[in-house]
This record gives sequence, structure tokens and C-alpha cells, in this order.
Amino acid sequence: MHLQTPVCDLLCCDYPIVLAGMGGVARSELVAAVTEAGGFGFLGMVRESPEMVASEIAAVRTRTTRPFGVNLIPAATRPERLAGELDACIAARVHAVTLFWDLSVDTVKRLRGEGILVVCQVGSLSEARAAEDAGADVLIAQGLEAGGHVRGLTALHALLAQVVPAVDVPVLAAGGVTDGADLAAVIGLGAQGAVLGTAFLATEESFAHDYHKQRIVEAAVGETVHTQAFHINWPAGAFVRVLPNSVTRGERGEPFSAERQVIGADGARSIYLFSTDSPLRSMSGDFEAMALYAGEGAGRLQAVVPAAERLQAIVDQATACLAGSAGDTDEAGETRRESSSPVCYAAEADDAYMGYMGVEELAAELNVLLEAERAGARVAARMAADARDPELKALTKVIHADEARWCKALIDGLGDLGVTPSAAVGAFYDSAMAIEGIEARLAFVNRGQGWVVRKLRALLPKIRDEALHATMRQMLQAHEDNIAAANATLHARATSPGAAAPA
Repeated sequence: MHLQTPVCDLLCCDYPIVLAGMGGVARSELVAAVTEAGGFGFLGMVRESPEMVASEIAAVRTRTTRPFGVNLIPAATRPERLAGELDACIAARVHAVTLFWDLSVDTVKRLRGEGILVVCQVGSLSEARAAEDAGADVLIAQGLEAGGHVRGLTALHALLAQVVPAVDVPVLAAGGVTDGADLAAVIGLGAQGAVLGTAFLATEESFAHDYHKQRIVEAAVGETVHTQAFHINWPAGAFVRVLPNSVTRGERGEPFSAERQVIGADGARSIYLFSTDSPLRSMSGDFEAMALYAGEGAGRLQAVVPAAERLQAIVDQATACLAGSAGDTDEAGETRRESSSPVCYAAEADDAYMGYMGVEELAAELNVLLEAERAGARVAARMAADARDPELKALTKVIHADEARWCKALIDGLGDLGVTPSAAVGAFYDSAMAIEGIEARLAFVNRGQGWVVRKLRALLPKIRDEALHATMRQMLQAHEDNIAAANATLHARATSPGAAAPA
């Protein structure tokens, strides 16, 4: 089985493996390594200056051309600094921004208005519903097992059971996810992928100090501690998960006393005992007494390795696990999978009578459409992020949402046929991105949508399964509607005063 879920088409990545935006740790080198290897990386820019945010975004782009995101935490950031961070993300047209802790509805609306995907990390069902209502495109359900700041008190698998059926947006799982078996397990519970922190902290490219990395690979299973001791620079009442040290054992005094003790430095900035700072490459001081963030999976990491190597190992193991559990076995020992199609369909689909396609031919056509839709989704996502004109931004966001929707429908349809969905991105993507100007690119996308319409019109009479036929009919109608909307917009702009103004 290929490790591909619909959220990959929203994030424009190859695998549903997301690097957590760990403050200080997830900097440009690590983000680029994970992203270039096929995952999706978030820069950890919590409380960083707008200048640093812009600099780190630029540094990632010197290493990879793939999309990535930025992690911000409004509740832990002064309003004026947060405004500057948001300005930097918007000016750089990042693909996505993750938000955590208190929900900032205004921030969600502003980012979405700029064509940026908004990912919200939540720790409870009520938070998940509130984030979806606010407009979040993707949710991260963070379980109690997570390293670093932990929002909720519910174990991951129980949280997924609550959140996944209650929301309509994709859900990613976070909290103790360390290897491919963990990834396969959360996908089996309905998540569309996983967010990993500790597993990527212990890599060569992470900006964590070697002391922190070594403590993780030496950790025993079940050794982490859930505590409020590390709290300076963060809203009150926040729990973190860390490796045990002199602070968690109570050997360094009362964490909530008014006294401030300097235990290290990061350039000119002092690091205080009981602060939320974790040891970084750029720091000096008493690392043992700092916050040694780690999730419950730390005890299963045995070495510090390149990020791409760790990601590929996760991919390989998850793929093997999912292939092994793809279906139950029948009395003859053959694997079977449940299908949403009529019971007779799988048995009869290869009988290509009355002009209907057999399974192999139909699957090939659906995979061609999937590759085209995936390319269209990624082009539309880039256009939505790049567009400055409100009308064009709104239109391209609608097209992106539709293209991602049909990617999922095609993946589901192929799954019902028992066929592995293609992981490829159609050549249309490179052709479209080579075109300068949003309007010219939109016109090209419209021609591509016209190709899909012609393809669907030819395909529909050959699909016998009623459920699949209805889905493809809806896909056809949606493409025809988007073509008409885009043509109307382009025509109006071409014939209005100032038509030559840039988009």
C-alpha cells in the first residue's frame, strides 16, 4: 500500500508525516530536511522576532522548493510581536500556519483571508469543534503523551475517537507518535496522518543541543514526566512533558517563587531556571536543569540520525503495517476489504459487458484523474497564497478546496476497488507554475479543468457502479461550475477599466 491520505493534497506533501513546529528546535535546516524528504515541516517561531521569522522562511527556501509552514502561539506572544510575525508569514506567502493554545479567531480569519492554510492543535473535543467553527482547515489532535506543552488530559487514541467523527476537516494525530507502527495505528483510528516532535528532535538537523538529543536516545520507556514546573514565558496553568531532571525531582527549589535565577544564555538573552526554554545549539549553561522536552515515545529512539533517514524508516514501517491490515481474510485465507460499493460490484466489475469498464481499466482512469486533480490542487493552493486581489484570492481558494475534495473522492474510489492510489503529481503542475501572472495561470488552470470535464464525460457512461457514478457526476458538475466562474471573472477583468493592472 502507498502511504497517501487526502491531507497530503492540502499540504502538498508526499507522506502524511508532519514535523511539529517545536520552538527553537524546528528551524530551517530541520524543516527543509523533513520537507525535502516528502513530509511537511513547520518552523517553530514561537515569540521570535518578525525579522527572524522572515530570515528562517528564506533559509528554508534556499534548501527546498516544496511548501512548508510556520508555527505560532498567540497566547504566549505579545500582541505587537504576534502582529509582526503574522505580517512576515503573509508577506512570505507561506503555505500554512499552525496555531496552538488559546484559539485566536481573528488570527484564523486573517490567515485564511490571505490564502494561507490554518492548522489548529487541540486537546479536547470542545476545542476541536471551536477551531473548526473558526475556520481551521486542518486539526491536530494532541494526546496526553505528547512532549513539550500539552494542552489536554486525554490519551491520544481516546481523543481521536472523540474528535475524528465529530468534525469534517482532516485530523492529524500528535502525542507519542514515534515510528511507522504508531503512524499506521492512528491512521487506522481515522487520523489522516501524524505530527512528530521528539522523533525529529533527535536528528542531526534539529537545532536542539546535543545534550538534549543524547538524553532522548538514552531515555527508558515510560520515563517522561508531566509537570507544570517549567512555566516562565508561558500562560499560567500549562503542563509540559519532559525527561526527569533535578527540577522535576524538586532539587532546585520552588518553581513558582518570585526569585529568578539565571542558569544559561542564548547570546545576550538570559535563560532562567523554570523557564520554558529547552537546550539549543546556540545556548550555554546548565542544560541538565532546563526543560528537556520529550514525548512518551522517547524510549523507543535509539540513535541520532539524519531526518530523511528517520522519515523513510517511518514510511517503510507504516506502509508494511497498513498493507498487513488492509483487510480481513476470507475462509480461503484471501485478503478482503469492505467496500462502500454494492456487494455485486467487485464480483462483476471485470465482466466488461455492455460497454462498462473492468476494474483494471477503471482504476487506471481514476488514477490519471487523481494525478491531474492533485496537480490542480497544488497549483490552486499556490495561486490562493500568491494572489493579492481579493476576488482572485477568493476564487482560487474555492478551486483549491474543490480540487482537494475530488482528490479524496478519487482515493476513496480506488480504495473501494482494492487498488493502490497513485502517489504522482501530474505534469500539469510544472507547466502551470511556469506561467507568470495569476490571471494567465488561472486561464491555464481553466483549460486543465476543461480537460477533466472531457475526461469525465467520456468516462461516466462506462461506470456501472451507482455510487461511483454519482460521485463522478458531482465531480463533473463542480468542474463545470468552476470553469464558468473563472471564465466570468477573467472576462470581467479583461473588459473593465484598468484591466492591465497586476493581480
